[in-house]
Amino acid sequence: MANFPAALTPLNHVAPVPRRIRGVKDGATLVDTVRAQYVWEWPHYPHYYLPQADVQMDRFVAGDAITTPQGQARHLAWKTGGDERRPPARIVTASELPGLVDAVRIEWGALDRWFEEDEEVFVHPRSPYKRVDALRSNRAVRVELDGTLLADARACVMVFETGLPTRYYVDVTNVRFDALRASPTRSQCPYKGITGGYWSAEANGKTVADVAWTYRFTTPAMTPIAGLVAFLNEKVDIFIDGALQPRPQTHFS
Repeated sequence: MANFPAALTPLNHVAPVPRRIRGVKDGATLVDTVRAQYVWEWPHYPHYYLPQADVQMDRFVAGDAITTPQGQARHLAWKTGGDERRPPARIVTASELPGLVDAVRIEWGALDRWFEEDEEVFVHPRSPYKRVDALRSNRAVRVELDGTLLADARACVMVFETGLPTRYYVDVTNVRFDALRASPTRSQCPYKGITGGYWSAEANGKTVADVAWTYRFTTPAMTPIAGLVAFLNEKVDIFIDGALQPRPQTHFS
């Protein structure tokens, strides 16, 4: 049994977005709405569904009819000059879900930037039902991989995020970087910010990729973890006050 709370939002749950949502492509604002809907296409986070009137629909061309769990829909492709590009979006033409008929769902990566009010959002929309807390703690943290010590700290910052295991962030002075190798991996999180580095671990002749990371740019709520290092519970052994923690099955940092 997991020792952290699971995501409870059911599939196809629909809820209003009480925030102004804007999406920008090539410097032009293609989405500007205060009438977006959240739709949970899977339990962990929602997508924005947008009314056509608040999207520059002349930038799209309609494609083939498709069936999705949200209802009957049509693909939409970018229209750039005389070229059509792969479908970055879809428009729902019939659905039993409330408020989705004629709503447009745009792939996150199809636009360059997304904003909630005047704050940029990364990766995907933030769930209104998710909570993320960064709490200072004087509980000791020891991290090992196959008996090789990776970190040993007398205090940490614990990040509690709904649906994910607790992550333990420690000061860089408590990390054994001689057992780690820098990785080119980078990632972003809508709740925590943008990472500035990842490390792989070497132990007993084997390398385990991307076991640790640090956030260089954080959201305001996550400033306590800026510059600290966390280890992926799923890949290493973490001891809290000497007690080995169970390895979870998820893979999100």
